[in-house]
Amino acid sequence: MRRALRMRAERRQLMTAEAEVLGELRRLRARLPQLTGALAASADGLVLAHDTVDGEAESVAALTAAALGVGQRLTDSTGQGRFRELLVRGESGYVATYAAGGSAVLTLLAEPRINVGRLHLEARRSSARIGELVDGALERREPNRLGQLPPPYPGKPPHPGRPPHPAGPPVREVRHPGTT
Repeated sequence: MRRALRMRAERRQLMTAEAEVLGELRRLRARLPQLTGALAASADGLVLAHDTVDGEAESVAALTAAALGVGQRLTDSTGQGRFRELLVRGESGYVATYAAGGSAVLTLLAEPRINVGRLHLEARRSSARIGELVDGALERREPNRLGQLPPPYPGKPPHPGRPPHPAGPPVREVRHPGTT
């Protein structure tokens, strides 16, 4: 029950970013005319926004979530770090999926004649922007009926003794010989 309520609250928060995400998808399609569709979805397969010709957005989002899971497991198990992107080439074109922040993905459909380097360049920029929009929407927390804010990390308490947002690697002082 709590999970369903949390998911409903997250969906409501994501809806605030929907118009901006859709705008980013449309700008991306304007920059890359060989795109036949663009879709932003949550990591669990929920459509956030789409600019596609056909009405298959929900099934593409679900398949994207499945591919994302496989891609994440593959990069983790091979020691390649976090998932970043996936490119599939079919006879009639490409399907490209890019991580967009911590909780979303960008999936693009492209004609076979697209310049794949340009596709990557533009999609990486757009996925970063979409990630900022979606993650920013999820960070805006709403108070519950009692006026209390939910924890900043739904379902994941921060590690005890460690700040929630690490400031980066520790800074070490470097002393050069002959200096004090």
